[in-house]
Amino acid sequence: MVLALEQVGVAFGGFRALTDVTLSVAPGQVVGLIGPNGAGKTTCVNVLTGFQRPTHGKVILQGREVSGLAAHEMRRAGVARTFQAGRLFGGLDVLDNLACTGVGLGLRRSVAEHEASALLNWMGMAALESRAAAGLPYTDERRVAIARALMGKPRFLLLDEPAAGMSEAEAADLAALIGRIAAELGVGCLLIEHNVGLVLSVCTQVVVLDGGRIIEKGDREAILGSRAVREAYLGTYAEAA
Repeated sequence: MVLALEQVGVAFGGFRALTDVTLSVAPGQVVGLIGPNGAGKTTCVNVLTGFQRPTHGKVILQGREVSGLAAHEMRRAGVARTFQAGRLFGGLDVLDNLACTGVGLGLRRSVAEHEASALLNWMGMAALESRAAAGLPYTDERRVAIARALMGKPRFLLLDEPAAGMSEAEAADLAALIGRIAAELGVGCLLIEHNVGLVLSVCTQVVVLDGGRIIEKGDREAILGSRAVREAYLGTYAEAA
């Protein structure tokens, strides 16, 4: 039972953002999605989460087609995401940022606050509960955005460049957190990221886009060994590895 794109294409007028893209994420699996700028990575996320309808093809969730569902319907169906910008509610503290998401998903406020507190504790961020979201350091802001996306116990989590701007050590901590989300919570994760080292360290499968098309799929060895990937994206990283 997976979240999947089946032969999905997206066109904006005469421009094809995606062409016949097929990929899937299973519960407990971490799949990477990489490619150069403009490859179509965020468009894939937008289609999978209901922010963009495909021009053709299907979005499949747990065995049924959900191509016509809106973003809020996909969220309630168990598909959560983060954005390239944290998009926290700056006027609220960290606990309320999570709790208001739970209320929006239909939880009573007391239940939402309890889930939010437990989730922050599980992520090692209990000390941030009463901190104002507007004053958080950049890395903490990204981690809180992930925590907020985990409210309501989604089956799938799509992370859009969560390590942007992070140091190597911070990215390593993020990789460990993503691994825990998959292994301990059983959440299927799709990781869209320019930090290739992070992707290859945590993902069991990687999909490479270029020009809106998939040019390679496979594990770390397949990606690093692909001439098409080296030419399109990885360059000297693949040679060094």
